[in-house]
Amino acid sequence: MDYISEFHRALQNEVSYFLRHALQLDVDKGTVELVTAVISLLLVLLLAWLANSIVKGFVLGLVRSLAKRSETRIGEHFLKEKFFHRLSHLAPAFVISILSPVFLAPYDVLLGIIETAVNLYLVIIALWSIDALINALHDSYEEFTLSSKLPLKGICQAIKLVINATGVIFVLSILLDKSPLYFFSGLGALTAVLLLVFKDVILGLVAGIQLTANNMVRKGDWVEMPKYGADGDVIDVSLTTVKVQNWDKTITTIPAHALVSDAFKNWRSMGESGGRRIKRSISLDISSVRFLKRSEVEDLEKIECIQPYLNAITSEIGGKGMNLEELGLVSSLLNGRNLTNIGTFRAYCKEYLSAHPKIHQEGMTFLVRQLAPTEKGVPIEIYVFANDTRWVEYEGIQSDIFDHLLASLPIFGLRAFQLPSDFSVTQIVSQKS
Repeated sequence: MDYISEFHRALQNEVSYFLRHALQLDVDKGTVELVTAVISLLLVLLLAWLANSIVKGFVLGLVRSLAKRSETRIGEHFLKEKFFHRLSHLAPAFVISILSPVFLAPYDVLLGIIETAVNLYLVIIALWSIDALINALHDSYEEFTLSSKLPLKGICQAIKLVINATGVIFVLSILLDKSPLYFFSGLGALTAVLLLVFKDVILGLVAGIQLTANNMVRKGDWVEMPKYGADGDVIDVSLTTVKVQNWDKTITTIPAHALVSDAFKNWRSMGESGGRRIKRSISLDISSVRFLKRSEVEDLEKIECIQPYLNAITSEIGGKGMNLEELGLVSSLLNGRNLTNIGTFRAYCKEYLSAHPKIHQEGMTFLVRQLAPTEKGVPIEIYVFANDTRWVEYEGIQSDIFDHLLASLPIFGLRAFQLPSDFSVTQIVSQKS
């Protein structure tokens, strides 16, 4: 260490000579040492600034050039998050840490202050850089298809929370000159207080991890949660909240723990299955339900899709009773099997939907059934799945199907039930008058 002592002795002599001869000042030894300390500190800061300029001017330029030439986009994400820019701030800290013991060796108090400041600076820059690193890695992960099935934003936020909490402990240990283990051991005694104060944060943290681990919600899922007025697409899944953009373009923010503790509907599996359910009924007027006449059956046989059904059923019953009503023997209709207009219409619905190109024919429920009569008529329920899950297209398919079936009712001698309107009452009154 003799060369360090010789360096400071020579520097003090030069400063003393400059002050006393060049500036003609009458200074004592203490003033010379103070000026020498200031000059040494400024020299260290100047060298640190030069190191920072060199790193940012040349090294960062080289890194940017290599990142842009890379075939992958990970380098662009690191540049976007300014990871290398933040990392470059470590250069002046290292310069100060290395040169301070050389230039400021005689000044123990100043050296101690600088050492503490450098350590704090290193911790803060390290936390800042790690934050950018996690963000860049997450952005890169978002470009993979796996990210839609396994979102990691909540886990990344949890990791950053743990890292920053650890960083705060290190900052306190530096400022108070205590071992980090001292603060870690103290956390055990504060557990109850921390659980009470940060209850919502802890619940959100645990729930966010559960949502990700159990694959309950992903970005892009259509979820429905009436309790919070949410009905739309998930646009963000974070550590403590889930944001849903409703169909009216409003945003609903749901606490993550609510999705774990409360019930909600996720339509994701519907989209993945490739089929969307159509479940709708046509209520028929009971007074329009009757047996078919032979002439009506012959007319219906001209409909291609139900020809096989009519041929099979007439062969099965042997035509017996098909013209009894025409002969005026209505009471004898109950003595044998006869075709009804509602049963034939139900068979037509089944055959029509079986031939429809927009209806799933295999692997999903396909049902046309008659429900129990009510005060609003006899419901014929259609329970099938469209092969297009997109909302607009699905509604178009459903509307086209029921447009056709409603328009087909008069052909079978059926009427759809509806409550009397002002117009219908007026027509009845006018007819009677």
